[in-house]
Amino acid sequence: MKRTVITYGTFDMFHVGHLNLLRRASNLGDRLVVAVSTDEFNAGKGKRTLIPFEQRAEIVRNIRYVDEVIPEASWEQKLDDVKRYGVSLFAMGEDWIGKFDFLSPYCEVVYLPRTEGVSTTELKRSLNQFCSVSREDILRAFDVIEQLRNDFS
Repeated sequence: MKRTVITYGTFDMFHVGHLNLLRRASNLGDRLVVAVSTDEFNAGKGKRTLIPFEQRAEIVRNIRYVDEVIPEASWEQKLDDVKRYGVSLFAMGEDWIGKFDFLSPYCEVVYLPRTEGVSTTELKRSLNQFCSVSREDILRAFDVIEQLRNDFS
């Protein structure tokens, strides 16, 4: 019998940490089901995504470790998903330790290590700082570059 693994995530701004999570989860079984959070579910959590659900789901669907993508529309669906998809193992990142132990009577629950030095939250924070540079500052920087060119020409 095939061992089905399930994991959940928003997968916004897909990065190597996401890829590592999916690879690790896939290595724990024969089939990997990935639930991608819908835009509506994220909004209910107070989370804003940059990439729409359909595109995030399509990206995840095309990762070679993933066998099936389903929408995550609520916190409560996890137990139903475990039963519906015949899940043997529920895998999440270690930042969720203990949060899904209630599933352990129905399947094995594993918390996987995070990838050091990368997170969507940090990427968004960096992007916000990068984008917060004023138009005037950018134009001043171009003026400085132009002046340097003239000085060294």
